[in-house]
Amino acid sequence: MRNLVLILGDQLSEDLSALAGFDPALDLVLMVEVRAEAIYVNKHRQKIAFVLAAMRHFAVTLREHGFPVDYVHFEDEGNCGDFTGELRRAVARHKPQRVIVTEPGEWRVLDLMRNWQSDLDLPVLIRADDRFLCSREAFAAWAQDRKLFRMEHFYREMRKRTGLLMEDGKPAGGAWNFDTENRKALPKGKRAPPRLRFAPDAITREVIDLVDRHFSQHFGDLEPFGWAVTRAGALDALAHFLSECLPEFGDYQDAMKAGEPFLYHSIISPYLNVGLLTAREVCNAAVAEWVAGRAPINAVEGFVRQILGWREYVRGLYFHLMPRYRQSNHLAAGRPLPWFFWSGETEMNCVASTVRDTRQHAYAHHIQRLMITGNFALLAGLNPPEVEAWYLGVYIDAFEWVELPNVHGMALFADGGVLASKPYAASGAYIDRMSDYCGACRYDPRVKTGPSACPFNFLYWNFHIANRDKLGSNQRLAMVYRNLDRMAEEHRNAVVADAAEFLAKLDQPTPAPSQGELF
Repeated sequence: MRNLVLILGDQLSEDLSALAGFDPALDLVLMVEVRAEAIYVNKHRQKIAFVLAAMRHFAVTLREHGFPVDYVHFEDEGNCGDFTGELRRAVARHKPQRVIVTEPGEWRVLDLMRNWQSDLDLPVLIRADDRFLCSREAFAAWAQDRKLFRMEHFYREMRKRTGLLMEDGKPAGGAWNFDTENRKALPKGKRAPPRLRFAPDAITREVIDLVDRHFSQHFGDLEPFGWAVTRAGALDALAHFLSECLPEFGDYQDAMKAGEPFLYHSIISPYLNVGLLTAREVCNAAVAEWVAGRAPINAVEGFVRQILGWREYVRGLYFHLMPRYRQSNHLAAGRPLPWFFWSGETEMNCVASTVRDTRQHAYAHHIQRLMITGNFALLAGLNPPEVEAWYLGVYIDAFEWVELPNVHGMALFADGGVLASKPYAASGAYIDRMSDYCGACRYDPRVKTGPSACPFNFLYWNFHIANRDKLGSNQRLAMVYRNLDRMAEEHRNAVVADAAEFLAKLDQPTPAPSQGELF
């Protein structure tokens, strides 16, 4: 054998760089299901099932298209449960001249890959992942000599480079960014369209049963399972979003509603992040809707910005700053993750609802992640590694390259402003304005202190008081600190006292049922 080509679970693309130059007569694809990749964080059971089912379907597609595949199933005899061990076994079976891989999406796995050549005493070629619109090298060139990395600057450069939403060298619609038009709350009584879901076929059903047998202690509801696990299904999901949701996506992309985790969002991020869809085709499809007059510019630009802007940006930032990036803790946050991040057992209805959505679907949209759970983690000073492990585990679309910068930099401000120009902190007033959570909550967002006060209110001001030495000079927070300085001393003392009492209760250990009983 000439080349043994290892394909990982988030590399399910036939145009993967590792497959370039593949000769079915000389080369072999290797795919492995390994326990280590399911347990290094507490992964949602739907996430495990999604990746394994998509892998199995992709192997079928490869074989149909003439690629020979050696596929190691989870329960195969001798499966040693990790990438290195399974690669070593495959090398012993097939005796290739060389191993070829595409670089992974997690630094942890890249470290493994870099040791394989010496471990196996065999040439190992790690090829760049060219499925992104901005290469690591191009991002490094853009980031060179910058101390701060602002997404908006990167996004405009990518618009020019790709030509997406550009007209004669200028931004389509006359502006680079229509974000100010995309902050509407969902009107009372308005319902988002039902979303396209996919019934499990025989292969997926086998995987669901496997996950039920082996991962009953993991977080999350395993069923109902409605995710696409093939490229054809992912394309159907994209088409459904474009026709049914994109026209109103812009207006309501920041809105939240209890029991509605999807609203008008695309929910194609899992398919993008495992390789069933490509960033270019998704952006082109959205732009085509605007050109045809079927979707307004604010919706299409907002959607393109999520992919061409944020997605490409955080991936570039991750590889540019790792591995040191995750080590920062600018605000010295260290409070343990509260149990209600797993159980949802809290009287804060917004947090309980978001955790419930997450448990049921392995999904919550970006404002729930940033302004509910992320906002609470920021204001309460939760320990960044614990928060990051939670996000990495519970969301079906979370891989470290996309999760870590969003959580570490955007939600927690743990990088001290490398990514975001200020902390994304908000009080109960924002949550009340953008959602219907507060109407069914035991706390009142209009009350600032006392037993009925929304905890986000006193935690918000306490956060700025406690971190003034690190945040007080930030010009974007000048108004916040002017308002704080005008605050009556009695009210200020009440804020600090209420926050101290709340956080002290948060610190008390909560007797919890076993994960199996709860999850």
